[in-house]
Amino acid sequence: MTTPTQTDVAIIGGGPVGLATALSLESAGLSVTVLERAPRTVWAEPSFDGREIALTHHAVHTLQSNGAWDYIPETAICPLREARVETGKFPHPLRFDTNGRGVDALGWLVSNNHIRRALFAAASERPRITLLGSTSVETVRQNPTQAVVHHSHGQTAAQLVVGADGRFSPTRRRAGIGAIIHDFKRSMLVCRMAHESPHHNVATQWFDEGQTVALLPVNGMASSLVLTLPPEEIQRLLDMPRDAFNQEIMQRIGNRLGQMRLVSTRHAYPLKGVYAHRFTARRLALVGDAAVGMHPITAHGFNLGLRGQETLATEVGKAFAETGDAGNAHALRRFERQHRMITAPLFAGTNGIATLYTHEGAPFRQLRQAGIRLADTFTPFKNAVTALLMDREVQPPKAS
Repeated sequence: MTTPTQTDVAIIGGGPVGLATALSLESAGLSVTVLERAPRTVWAEPSFDGREIALTHHAVHTLQSNGAWDYIPETAICPLREARVETGKFPHPLRFDTNGRGVDALGWLVSNNHIRRALFAAASERPRITLLGSTSVETVRQNPTQAVVHHSHGQTAAQLVVGADGRFSPTRRRAGIGAIIHDFKRSMLVCRMAHESPHHNVATQWFDEGQTVALLPVNGMASSLVLTLPPEEIQRLLDMPRDAFNQEIMQRIGNRLGQMRLVSTRHAYPLKGVYAHRFTARRLALVGDAAVGMHPITAHGFNLGLRGQETLATEVGKAFAETGDAGNAHALRRFERQHRMITAPLFAGTNGIATLYTHEGAPFRQLRQAGIRLADTFTPFKNAVTALLMDREVQPPKAS
């Protein structure tokens, strides 16, 4: 029998939330081992995957606090000055901005691969974090005093196992935890487009007939395109020659940014929302998309993942300091209760909004138009949504 390697916490999944969890727990005084399927070279230098992450003020503060923000190039950080929501040819968009709030950005847009690279670099410097790449997890065995992860390089024994392995989490499945899975029967194409007209750091979410389009500003004369369509239409666009693709995209967005051309690889993702029935089990906790996988319409998936790992690290850190047990059941219950209170209303509300804005019948179009008109004139609502988008109860230092 192989003698297990000992650690306080084993994290399955080395994506952004998994690495952020490792950094937070290490800061609380625990030793952490992160198990990741990707080879270390790919893990350390992830390639562009099309996704731009809208970071809130709190998310930036978290990345600054754990040392990752310093590894993100300044040229890769694009401030978001304004967000607009439009529907069809309705001429009055719903606008959110920072006017009168004492800050110059709603948030910041950073490519997912830059965030992953920065978190890996920060974790690599921590003495109590062990990063195991090219590692496939086979089973997790829990008993009252510890959990043992059996994987392709041996065994790792820990007081707590954290599942951070995505919305279709094998860790969640192995633990017998079910999930609500909302299949929107749509896919999302993401890529970067250069254009001749400036974006003025404005993000636009446009619910048109038969499609949903988001244009997210990135530095320079370029934007990230997020196009939602039935899967067969997305596949057709993925296979299309570049020139034909450019022409169709310009037509789809009404030539609002002038001439456009594809300047990145194209990527597609299925749209499925996931909400785990439980976030914890014996000596196990779920974070990130393994716990809650949000529809991207509100751009809060990664931000909620950071919030969740922060809550988990706070509760686990307290329990470890008081009892020496990182898998303390009372601490895990407190984490679950707090994270559910934050995520349940957002998950339900986001799915409701996504359903309303993707149905094409006349009553739905009229509801969308009436809703935008009412929301734009109701200042308390706009203030509440703006505060949610910014999440700035903790004001971060000025971005470098």
